[in-house]
This record gives sequence, C-alpha cells and structure tokens, in this order.
Amino acid sequence: MSTTILPEHANALSAFDHVQRTRLVFGNDSAARTGELARDLGLGHVLLVTDSGLVKAGHVDVVSQALEGAGVKVTLFDEVIENPTTDCVEKARLAAASAGVDSILGLGGGSSMDTAKGANFLLTNGGQMQDYWGVGKAQKEMLPLIVIPTTAGTGSECQSFALISDAETHQKMACGDPKAAARIAILDPVLTLSQPRNVSACTGIDAIAHAVETAVTNKKNELSWMFSKEAFGLLMPNIATVLNAPDDLNARGSMLLGAAMAGCAIEASMLGAAHSTANPLTAHFDIVHGQAVGMMLPHVVRFNAEIEECRSAYSELVAIGKLGQADDSESDAERLAKSLAKLLELADMPGNLQASGVDEAKLPLLAEEAAAQWTANFNPREAGQAEMESIYRAAF
Repeated sequence: MSTTILPEHANALSAFDHVQRTRLVFGNDSAARTGELARDLGLGHVLLVTDSGLVKAGHVDVVSQALEGAGVKVTLFDEVIENPTTDCVEKARLAAASAGVDSILGLGGGSSMDTAKGANFLLTNGGQMQDYWGVGKAQKEMLPLIVIPTTAGTGSECQSFALISDAETHQKMACGDPKAAARIAILDPVLTLSQPRNVSACTGIDAIAHAVETAVTNKKNELSWMFSKEAFGLLMPNIATVLNAPDDLNARGSMLLGAAMAGCAIEASMLGAAHSTANPLTAHFDIVHGQAVGMMLPHVVRFNAEIEECRSAYSELVAIGKLGQADDSESDAERLAKSLAKLLELADMPGNLQASGVDEAKLPLLAEEAAAQWTANFNPREAGQAEMESIYRAAF
C-alpha cells in the first residue's frame, strides 16, 4: 500500500477561527418580536438608540410597544447623527448611565448601530472612544445588545466593530471587540420600505462593495468567501428592483439579507482599497459614503485584477451575479467593473470624482490619507500613496 504525500500547501483550504456571535432573526414584521426576544435574554430596561427620522417614520413606536408589551422598560435616545462622532457616542453613554439601563438596542442604519456599540464600550469599560481604536481593547464584558437595521447596507448588525469619527480630527476610528457584537439582529424587510430612494441606492451600493471587497482581501478564507458569494448573489440581481419597484418586499428582503451576509464576510475577511479611498472623499468633500465607495470600486477592481487569484474570484462573482459572458475583447474583471459603474448611473449619481466636486489638486492629499487607512492593509495588491493616487486619477 503506497501513500501519496501532497506538498504542504498544495490545494490547501485556508485556515480560519471564527465565532458567529449574533443570532439572526429574519422575516416580514419580525420587529414585532423584539419584546419576546429581549425577554429571552432576560432584559429589563433598554436604551433604544436611534435617530429622529425613524421616530417620525413610526418604527420607534413599533419596537417600543413590542418591548413595553413584554414588560421591558424603554429609555429613548434619538440624537444619532450620520457618521457618528465621539461627541454623539458620549451623549448616548450619558443617557444610558443616567437611566441605569441593563441593555442597549440600536435601531436604524449603520450610524445607529455604531452609536449603540460605542456607547456600550464607554458605559461598561470607561475611558473614551479613542482608547478602543483597533481590535480587542475592551477588558470587561459589555451589556447585551440587540440591533435592528432599517437600511440594507452597512452589515454592522453582523460585525463586532463600531465606526466612530473623532469629533476634533474627523479621523474615522474602527473600534472592534468580540464583546461588542450584537446578541440578536432582527432583520425585518418591512422596516426598509421607508427608505428614500437615494438611501436605498447608497446603502445598496455599499453592501455590494462589501461583497466584492471581502471576496479578494488578503484575509479571505473559505468561510468569508462563502458569505461574499451569498451576499453578491442576493444583492446584485435585486438592487435595480428595489430602486424601480421600491415596495417589492422580496427584493427588499434579499437586499437586507445580502447586506447581513456581507457584514459576516467583513467580520471574517475585512475590506480593501475601495473603502480606504472612499473615506477621505467623505471627510473632505462630504460625498455620501455609498456614492464614494461606488465611484472608487470599479477602479479598485481593475487595480486588483493584476493578481490571478483576484481575477478568478471576480469571474465567480460575474457568474453568480448573472452579469453575462465576457467576450474575447473583455475580461470578467472588466465586465464586473463596468457592471459596478452602471450602478451609479442606475442610482442617478455622478460617475466620477470631477462631477462630484472633487478638487484635482487635492488628489495627492487624499492618496496620502487613503494609504494610511486601516482597510488599506487588507487590500490584496499592495497600495501605498502612489498606487492610491493612480486609483484616484483613474476615477477623476
């Protein structure tokens, strides 16, 4: 009997160590189950973190009534701002501390969920948000967290990271810790019906960018790749339906579930240069994140397509997204890049930086800041300041 010994790394599956910490509850009108699910966790007094727009939309009433009906007391904090700052998080912490809550609930887009997570860091571990910039810096357990996304975009519901901007420097800080992950994420497609079209577009493009970027990072593994593919297959075929037939609950549900799967992919794989280049555009020119990442992503795909493994992954995404067959004159990577660029057109957004009001003279500064972003470390093809500037110039 003979044994064939393979070379140590031949066809080896990539190793991973991943804990899925968040229970996912999905379905139309599942927000009505919030009280029952909170009682399952033994919660008695929740800080409900949200924004004033969701109070007006009636979503806060749905969740509050479900909680109170189950005997859970609710303290409302509705001062969340877009791209939450350290000041916003401190206000939420003060509200939680003065009310004496035993748990936190984030209702809204990524901003609400990030504010809820940030307040949890400070309430339980003390200090200021800057102390938690990075990974695994919380020493003590945090309060139980429930999250209910009302947009299909950030995937924050499935991540242990809070993205918080320093109120003084405007630097975006990724503060991550396994303890910060939500215990339960409630995915109710009905809550996403109230999104304005531009919000559906920006958050949808962001979610698609998450699926595409996680598919190729240098931290990619078998588990993250599974999530990336599932997310792309749910998102790419449904974004046009959501924009053109906004009341289609099946399309809304697919987008919401796809965003969550992309969030799971981020947790396992991280992001790359499209997000690194998008953040300075938001900081300097107030370009909405989804639009910024949407403009940069096609050019990052072309940049990364120099690597064989990236080309292979992009080909799989083209097949999963049913983006058609590349002809001899066009690679799958180029077909993917063009399909991603068309999303901006579909969403009635400018397709390049010049049309978005970006000053060409600022490109070197943007490139310097992009190269210093945390996500730049995970891009599959090394991207320093010079490479980042070439990507910006392609997008200009």
